[in-house]
Formats: sequence, structure tokens, C-alpha cells
Amino acid sequence: MRELRIIEVKSEIGAGTRGSSLGSDAIKIAALDFGSRFFKQHKITEIPNENHLLLESSGNAHAKRISGVLTMAERIADEVCKTLKSKEFPIILSGDHSCSAGTVSGIRKAFPKLKVGVIWVDAHADIHSPYTTPSGNMHGMPIAVLLDEDNLDCRVNTPDQETLNYWYQLKNIGNIAPKISYRDVVYIALRDFEKEEKYLLEENKVKIFPISAIRKDGVEKIAEATLNYLDHCDLIYVSFDVDSLDPSHLKGTGTPVPGGMTKKEAEDLVVTLVSDKKVCCFEIAEVNPTLDKDNLMSENAFEILRHASDTIMNV
Repeated sequence: MRELRIIEVKSEIGAGTRGSSLGSDAIKIAALDFGSRFFKQHKITEIPNENHLLLESSGNAHAKRISGVLTMAERIADEVCKTLKSKEFPIILSGDHSCSAGTVSGIRKAFPKLKVGVIWVDAHADIHSPYTTPSGNMHGMPIAVLLDEDNLDCRVNTPDQETLNYWYQLKNIGNIAPKISYRDVVYIALRDFEKEEKYLLEENKVKIFPISAIRKDGVEKIAEATLNYLDHCDLIYVSFDVDSLDPSHLKGTGTPVPGGMTKKEAEDLVVTLVSDKKVCCFEIAEVNPTLDKDNLMSENAFEILRHASDTIMNV
């Protein structure tokens, strides 16, 4: 039976809406409400955060608080690397999704010679750079970080040199850049992206399974097709942003997009994905209890987490 380590990252400096740093605690409260001892049964590590930066100027307009995002990514990378080398399975409970740049960097640090596939279950593409971002919020950039992608073809911003220096360091954590290739990425439930992102997705023929494919074929088939597509990878990382869920009842996330998955679809999808032996890390991001009602999103996230964990331990 595999041993899990829960890594809590209570960071929200990459988001435009406040509150996602409270996500992991809200999931813990949901576990208590369910009478679960989940968080007593597994080892937990909390990464120190840089949320004090929220009280200061956001700084770089095209990459807000990028110095803090870099610091967090380096800390997360070190912890994920250490966890994997200890033969434990890291489950990351993240605040905003910029944290995932550190997670994948940690996998690559632990296994620099292996090819890592990324399954991005998210309403958004998160493939902006400081050159293309409309908001400057860094939770919209982690995939670009991992791909070492600037997207200069679609350049609309002129970032200052300080921003570009931090951006270069972020992309080069562990002295590996790019961390992944376009052929190593699969998007599931993607349905909201800007024209600059669309350009990259189409130009690089990125594999996408939209909600319509889930409804047509069912989540098990989509999961199997995803894993088959990433068969060339040695390891696989699954990142689950809760905005992949439909917000009609589940409002507890900062960037909701209509037309997402049901909780049952998401649960079945994640469980099928993590049952693959190549999956080495699972992350849940963007739970924001300040936008929620009756902690409903956290309860749903906990149930997905619990079922995924049970599967992972028994693979």
C-alpha cells in the first residue's frame, strides 16, 4: 500500500480574488463534518506562504507578485521532490493554481531524466505569459511556465526587465526548461480562454477533451483516452481545479465558468485517472470558501480527494 503525504499550500498571491488560501482548511472542516479521520490518517506538511505580499503593492503589472510566486514555486518544488524521493505520494492542496508550476518543477527535480505528462482538469488554459496576460494574475500562467512559453507571436504587453528576470527564473527552476512539451499536456473540461491562448492551443495541436466529449462518451472513456494519449510519458501529474465543476450549485471558486462537470463526473474522472500506475502526484486547487455557500465546494472537493486517495493507496 502506497503512503501518502498531504502538502498544504495556503497561497493565493497568484489569484485576482481573495480567499483561496483558506481552501485547505475549508476542506479539513468538510472532513470533520463528514466525521472523517482522513487528515489524522496521513502525514501533512504545510509550505510557508508569502501572503503578506497581499498587503503591499502588487508590483509588476503584467505578473503581479511574481517574486512571491517564484519563492513559493521553489519551496513547493523542494518539498515535492523530497516527498517523491522518500517514496511517498504527494497530494497537494493548493490555494491558487500558480502553485502547480512548483509542483511539476518538483517532479522534474526528483526525476530529471523522465518525461512527465500533465493532465489539466480546468475550465481555463492557464497558458498566458507576462507578454499576453490581460490581468497580470499569475494563476493564469503555470502551463506557460512549464512549457517555457512566452508567446511572443501574440505579444500585447511590454513587461519591464525586473518582471522578465523573475519570469526567466520561474521557468528555469531546477535548471530544467522546458519542464514539459505540448505533446505531454491534456486538457479536460477546458471552456474559457483568450485568443492568445487559443493561438497556442491550435498552433501546437494540444489535446483537449471539452465538456461535450465528456457528455458524449462518458468520463471513463475520456480518462482512458487521456491516459492512452500520454502513454509515451514515464510519469503523470493530475491537476484538478475546482472551477472544472459546474458553478450552478458550486460557487466556491474565484473564476467560475458555466457548463462544467457534475461532482459525480469529476469524481469518476479523477478516480479513473489516478488508478494508473504512472500517476505520481495529484493536486486540488482554487477552493475559495469566502465565495461559497454552506461550505459546499469544500465538501465536494473533500469527497473527490477521499476517493482519489483511497484509489492511489491501493494501486
